Amino acid sequence: MYRLVAVDLDDTLLNGNFEIGPRARRALALAQEKGVTVTLATGRMYRSARPIAQELGLTAPLITYQGALVKDAAGEEYAHYPVPVPWAREVIRCLQARGCHINVYVNDNLYMRSLTPGGARYATISRVPVHVVEDVEETLALGAPTKVLAIAAPEEVDLLLRELAPAFTGRLHVTKSKPHFLEISHPLATKGRALASLAGQLGVPREAVLAIGDGYNDLDMLAFAGLGAAVANACPEARAAAGYVAGAAEDAGVAEIIERFVLEAD
Repeated sequence: MYRLVAVDLDDTLLNGNFEIGPRARRALALAQEKGVTVTLATGRMYRSARPIAQELGLTAPLITYQGALVKDAAGEEYAHYPVPVPWAREVIRCLQARGCHINVYVNDNLYMRSLTPGGARYATISRVPVHVVEDVEETLALGAPTKVLAIAAPEEVDLLLRELAPAFTGRLHVTKSKPHFLEISHPLATKGRALASLAGQLGVPREAVLAIGDGYNDLDMLAFAGLGAAVANACPEARAAAGYVAGAAEDAGVAEIIERFVLEAD
């Protein structure tokens, strides 16, 4: 029944050790052998997601940066929705005024003003090099950023979300991917929209799409798919939006979902 499977990475396909367990790895391999197209749908940078896709043998376009950049592991770009420079400058200044750690992503490179503990942990998890610059706003001279991310305490992220989302309505997409990550991107850059576009390009009807996630930024992807499934450790909003919630968490939950709805299906 399901011909296209989109899987989130952090806290979904990747477990607490940022690894893919053998059961999930096997399920993904068997799904592909069955002719199912498998892709990743992540807030991560393309250069962070690509090695994982290569490791799994995925050839479909990858949904990265929350949907702002869709590009396959071979390097072919299908869509890119960067943040317009004037709005990027405005949001950076707003975040700087609040003392937030800021990541700016230009040309698939990561820039930050200083290697704070939050920034260092982010880079370690993502396995990407960091470019430390005196002023992140100056990176906008290199091009429009694919995304801007703020790292702060969960309560500060919630406060910023309530403030910035309405302030930038129609201009920017503002969401949180994790309790301490606030994501700012182009208004067309969402996982749900990117997945819908990819399904159309592949000729896969909506009802034949399976999406698996855990976070706030997965909600529109779960809503679009014929079946939106959540792993057991998903946030309450994702669990409520899902048509199926796995009994297992993280990579074991992904394996459970694929085994039940793809591998065991007639």
